[in-house]
Amino acid sequence: METLSLILLMLALILLTQVIGHYIRFIPTALIQIIAGTVAALLMSGLTIEVESEWFLLLFIAPLLYNDSSHFPREDLWRMRTAIFGNAIILVLLTTIVGGYFINWLIPVIPVAAAFALAAILSPTDPIAVNGIAKRVQIPEQILTLVRGESLINDASGLVAFSYAVAAVVTGYFSLQSATTEFFYMFIVGALIGLTISLAMNFLKVRLRRAGIEDVVFYALLQILTPFIIFFIAEEGFHASGVIAVVTGGILHALIKERTETFFAQEQTLTDNIWTMIAYTLNGIIFLLLGLTLPEATREIFADDAINNWRLMLYVIEIGSFILAIRLVWTMFFNWFDHRFFKKEDRDHRRPSFKQDLITTLVGVRGTITMVGVLSLPFLTESGEAFPERSLIIFLAAGVIIYTLVLATILLPVLNRGEAATAIALDLNAQKQRMIRRAISEIKQVTDEDNAVVAFDLLNEYHVMLRLLRAQEKSQEELDQFNDQLKALRLEAVQWEKEESKRFVAEHKVPDLLKKDVFRSIENRRKAIGKDSRFQIVQPIRKLWWKRKRSNMSSDALIQMTQVEHELYEKVMGTVIERLENCRSSYPPDVVQSVLEFYKRLRFKHTRWSSPIGGKDVDQQKEELCLKAIEVQRLEIANMSKEGDLSNEEEKELRRFIHYIESVVLYEYVE
Repeated sequence: METLSLILLMLALILLTQVIGHYIRFIPTALIQIIAGTVAALLMSGLTIEVESEWFLLLFIAPLLYNDSSHFPREDLWRMRTAIFGNAIILVLLTTIVGGYFINWLIPVIPVAAAFALAAILSPTDPIAVNGIAKRVQIPEQILTLVRGESLINDASGLVAFSYAVAAVVTGYFSLQSATTEFFYMFIVGALIGLTISLAMNFLKVRLRRAGIEDVVFYALLQILTPFIIFFIAEEGFHASGVIAVVTGGILHALIKERTETFFAQEQTLTDNIWTMIAYTLNGIIFLLLGLTLPEATREIFADDAINNWRLMLYVIEIGSFILAIRLVWTMFFNWFDHRFFKKEDRDHRRPSFKQDLITTLVGVRGTITMVGVLSLPFLTESGEAFPERSLIIFLAAGVIIYTLVLATILLPVLNRGEAATAIALDLNAQKQRMIRRAISEIKQVTDEDNAVVAFDLLNEYHVMLRLLRAQEKSQEELDQFNDQLKALRLEAVQWEKEESKRFVAEHKVPDLLKKDVFRSIENRRKAIGKDSRFQIVQPIRKLWWKRKRSNMSSDALIQMTQVEHELYEKVMGTVIERLENCRSSYPPDVVQSVLEFYKRLRFKHTRWSSPIGGKDVDQQKEELCLKAIEVQRLEIANMSKEGDLSNEEEKELRRFIHYIESVVLYEYVE
């Protein structure tokens, strides 16, 4: 029960911290979550959380790295391979060795091997922490790509270096040859396992489909389980790097997905949506756990009178600054070397400025791997003695995490002033509009009497997206004018609808139940235009009441009322649509089209209610129309690519946009 309560508490805190982060924009959400976790731990006396590195890596790091690697642009990974591997391996080793000697010099009570362990676990960067800053600060895309790319690998290299340093403290023995051999074994075998299992899982899915299993939820679950299977087999079965295994498995999965997205669009859209929720939840829990473990992890060192608390704070600043200084020197050296020897023939290439080097240094925030690794330090050595300065090492690691995060929060906005104006962003608004117009045209061509209701609902979804894209091109003044005109025309249309309904009721015999419902619907639409929130609450209740009243009617009375309803809506909606067509000279085309689509959809909706449902199931109609629209949009992307209008990155971004459209019109579709 305590575990369940803790999980529910963390989920609630994730939601709360996201709301706080929305209002306090200058503080990254990750830092807010660390603070929230710390406060919760202080308020809940006696709370003890034991974080075991094995299950933490399996439960949190494996799925997150798999998801990140499957979405990482492989062109960028290949283009920046030298910088990424340099930061992920050489920089980690430099930080471990140079940082270890510095820590031992600064705090002599920490032995050299233990100092190496602390420096090694401080070497991995955490892109999740800096993502919160990147949302608020215009960090150059190349720098973000670098830190995200290196984080896919330096988790593994940092943990390997850390484990050997800890082993040296525990056993008193260290072999450079053995460490080097095992280092390469863990990397190479881990990569091979990731590739093998990823291929095996894909082969399994193909065989199961051939056997007739087509449940998209089943395959989505299988895909979610894949990183856990890869990590577990690599770590437990072959004692290789599970981190490298899930990264290579994720990259291979992305390659396979690109070649099968047309055939398994539903599965991939569902899987992507599930992954988004998993990543959102796990990222939040990670930083909450970090905050929850801080008080207990640092309580012992704060209670030790042998070391002054202010001196401890100074140690944190000195170590954190030195670790960042190593990164800065390495970044400057690598950029000079790269420019001098690899890019010297590229006239357009410019060596990054010192300001960019500094930004690259600051985005190397330390985070979850550091905390998880340091908490896994053993209490005793093989000789039965206490692990040297374990509490002090844990405190220093936790302090450096917070120090680097706070430093990045403060300095990155200052350094990036003016960068937003010069940053190059992908502006694909026109291409997206072209794709949506192509989908609208395709849906209109295949619309007939059987699928008209579904078709108009889908058209409405696409028109909404088209208006949102067009709105991005408008100024605030133009948007306000458009909204005012739309509201005015909708109110006029509601008034025409009311007048025509009164005229029809006066000329025909209309049942009282239908008469009440018609005028109540018109009034509710008028309130909805005025953004009366009560309409959103009352509408579902009214629908239930209407269905219940109909179910209590005799079959003859129901048939008679249905016929009258059909005639009423054909007459009223037809008149309103005709008057709207005549408004094209007094209102902008977008405004008129928006209201027209609504009333056409409303007319077909009531026509369908008044007749027996025959032919295909509504869900099947919806799926067929949606997939046709998606297919022509993919063809439109291919055409734009052939015309030379798209780069590889732009083409990938448009394909992501199609996945978003699928989630909107296929899975969030509501009649």
